[in-house]
Amino acid sequence: MSKDKIGPGAEEKPEAAHEKSPKAAKPPASEHKGSKDHDGTQAPKQQKGTPAGEPVKEKKAGKDQKPEKGKGGAESKTEKKSKPPRDPVGYMPRLKKLFRETVSKDLREEFAYKTPMQVPRLAKIVVSMGVGEATVNKKLLDSATGELTQITGRKAVRTKAKKSIAQFKVRKGMDIGAVVTLRGNTMYEFLDRLVNVAMPRIKDFRGANPNAFDGHGNYSLGVTEQIIFPEIDYDKIERVCGLNIAVVTTARTDAEARSLLGRLGMPFRK
Repeated sequence: MSKDKIGPGAEEKPEAAHEKSPKAAKPPASEHKGSKDHDGTQAPKQQKGTPAGEPVKEKKAGKDQKPEKGKGGAESKTEKKSKPPRDPVGYMPRLKKLFRETVSKDLREEFAYKTPMQVPRLAKIVVSMGVGEATVNKKLLDSATGELTQITGRKAVRTKAKKSIAQFKVRKGMDIGAVVTLRGNTMYEFLDRLVNVAMPRIKDFRGANPNAFDGHGNYSLGVTEQIIFPEIDYDKIERVCGLNIAVVTTARTDAEARSLLGRLGMPFRK
């Protein structure tokens, strides 16, 4: 007799051990993301949300996407600000040469200075222009900034109000003027043009005020019309306005500063 039990309660055994339940067929290798095609090239990855079979769209650089550093982008750190052109080697303005050769020696003899370092000299020249009407018409401030840049040859910087004044409709931080600070050769060139070119063009000019010193050797000069400078074209200006010129020196007294500016050509009233 067979050892296997035969009966209604006996369980049926599988026909063969190697015959197992069929599994789901694997998709071909070319359908996987990033898989290689038959020719060996890398297949593009399929983006989420795009149906199968459609080509993948490339991302375009938008406004939110920052440019890469070091490739000419606006955010690159290698970009440097433009600097004003330098003077030729060995160049010296006329007034600076006059000061070193003649004025310095004359001042040393006049005030009996012990060392050449005591001789007063020019430190800087500050040219400013106030535009109170800029609170209503901002076009006047743009015009004033451009004119001040033409006169001095250096870019003008806008000045802001330090406090609010309700009567003049001025708020703190509002642009109300422009200013330029001149040093070095540019300072001597501007003073030369002011004394020998611009001042002779003033109407009914009788000389500069000899008492406009502040007690510390600094001189202030007011110009009522900017059209006295030959750089300004009368047909292109918005309106005629004045400007303030402050000459800062290293002199200790007003007498020393007056003698210095007088020898440099400042036409003081007698």
